[in-house]
Amino acid sequence: MSGHMSPEEFRRHGRQVVDWIADYLAGIESYPVMSQVKPGDIRRALPPAAPEHGEPFEAVLSDLGRILLPGITHWQHPGFFAYFPSNASGPAILGDLLSGGLGVQGMLWVTSPACTELETVVVDWLAGLLGLPEHFRTDRAGGGVIQDSASSACLVALLAALHRASGGRITSDGVTRRYTIYVSSQTHSSLERAARITGLGAAGVRVVDVDPRTLAMDPGHLRALLDRDEADGAVPAMVCATVGTTSTTAIDPVPAIGELCRERGIWLHVDAAYAGVAAICPELRWLNEGVAEYADSYSTNPHKWLLTNFDCTVLWTADRAPLLDALSAMPEFLRNPATATGSVIDYRDWQVPLGRRFRALKLWSVIRWYGAEGLRAHIRKGVALAQELASWISADPGFEVHEPHPLGLVCFRPVWPGLAADEADRATMRLLELLNASGSMYMTHTRIGDRVVLRMAIGGVATERRHVEQAWEQIRWEHGALSGTLP
Repeated sequence: MSGHMSPEEFRRHGRQVVDWIADYLAGIESYPVMSQVKPGDIRRALPPAAPEHGEPFEAVLSDLGRILLPGITHWQHPGFFAYFPSNASGPAILGDLLSGGLGVQGMLWVTSPACTELETVVVDWLAGLLGLPEHFRTDRAGGGVIQDSASSACLVALLAALHRASGGRITSDGVTRRYTIYVSSQTHSSLERAARITGLGAAGVRVVDVDPRTLAMDPGHLRALLDRDEADGAVPAMVCATVGTTSTTAIDPVPAIGELCRERGIWLHVDAAYAGVAAICPELRWLNEGVAEYADSYSTNPHKWLLTNFDCTVLWTADRAPLLDALSAMPEFLRNPATATGSVIDYRDWQVPLGRRFRALKLWSVIRWYGAEGLRAHIRKGVALAQELASWISADPGFEVHEPHPLGLVCFRPVWPGLAADEADRATMRLLELLNASGSMYMTHTRIGDRVVLRMAIGGVATERRHVEQAWEQIRWEHGALSGTLP
C-alpha cells in the first residue's frame, strides 16, 4: 500500500467515497443532530502513533463510519437550527472535489490564469445577482475576491482602512499613532481580533451603543465617540456596520452611519456575512440600503445560506488601491512578465496568506446548477418557514418572540410564570439542554437586554416545513413538562 494511488485505484475508491457521502446525506435524519461523545472519546479510539505500513483505503472509510461519525455534529441535518446554516449542496461538494483534483495554487494569475479569471467572473456575477453597485465589479475601480471567512474579510478591510487613514505610513512604519475602529456590542468578535492582529489592540476598539429594541447601532452615539476620539488626537480608521448580526440578525442603519463616515473620511466596512446573500431576492434588496453610496468594503458568505459549502466569503471593495498598497509585496521568486505588465489581477495581494485554493469552482458550480431562480427559491423557503414559525410562537401565551425577524432567524423566550429573572434564565438554559440532548434538533441561545433567549435559524438544504413543525411541537412539549416540575 505504500506507493502512490494510481488513477485506476483512485477511480475505484473515489466511487466508494461519493457513494459514502450520498448514503450519508440520504440517511442523515437517522443521526442525533448534536454529537453525543464525551471529550477525549474519539482520540482514545484512534491509535497513538501513525502506521508504519500503508493501509487499504477501505480501512479509512471503515474507521470514518465506526469511530469518527459518532463525533460529528450534523450541520446538514434538517433539525440543525443552531448558529446559522452552513449549506453544503451537491454541486458545491463536486466543485470542491474538482478543486482538490486540479490541485491548483492560485496565488498569481500566471500560476493558473483560469483560477483567477473564473473568480473575477463569479464575484461579478454574484454582485449583479445581489444588486450591488457597479464600482464593486472587478473590471472597475473596485473588485471582489473570495476569502476563506468573514474574519479574513474584516481583517483585510481593516488593513486597507489603516493604510488609507495613515496616508500609507502604517504600511511602512507600523502603528505609530493611536488609530480607532468603531463597532457595536452586536458586531462579530472577529473585529476585535482584527484590531489585536493589526496591533491596535482591544484599546483601539470603540463600542457604540445600540437601540435597546432593535439592537441596531446608534448613529448619535457613534458621532459622540468620533468627536471625543478626534479631540483626543486619535485617528478614526474604520467603522464596521453589520447587516444581520450573529446574535439576532439586527441591521445597522448603513445610510446614517455612512453619512458620518463620508463627512470625516472614515472607511466604512459593511459586514453582511449571513444576511447579504438574501438580497438575491428583489423583495430583500432593502438589505443593501446605503451600500452603493457609502461602503468602502462589503462582505457576505455564500457558505452560510447560499448553498456553497464552507469556506467561501466574498469581499468587495469600492477602490482596490488601498487594499493592494497595504498587502502587495514582490519578492524576486514571484516576479513574472504578466504581473510586470500590470494588466492582470494577482489575488495574493487581496488576502492575508500568499497561497489560495481554487474556491471559485464551487461557487461557479452552485450558480450554474441552481441558476438565480433556484438560489432565490432556497432563500425564500427559509424566510417563509421562519415567518411561519414566528407566527406560531407569538400565538402561544407560553412564549415571547423577539421582533423584528425579517430573515431566517427567530429569537424567542419561554415564559416561566412565578420565576425571578435569573431563575427563568436558568430554566430556559435547562430547556435548551434537554432539546439538544434529545438528538432530534439543535439550537443555540443568546442574550437580549440581559435575558436569555433561544435562537432558531432556519435555512438548511434538507429542512422542510415538517421539520420546523416537529421542532416547535417538541419545544412546546418540553416547556410544558419542565414548567410542571418547577417550584
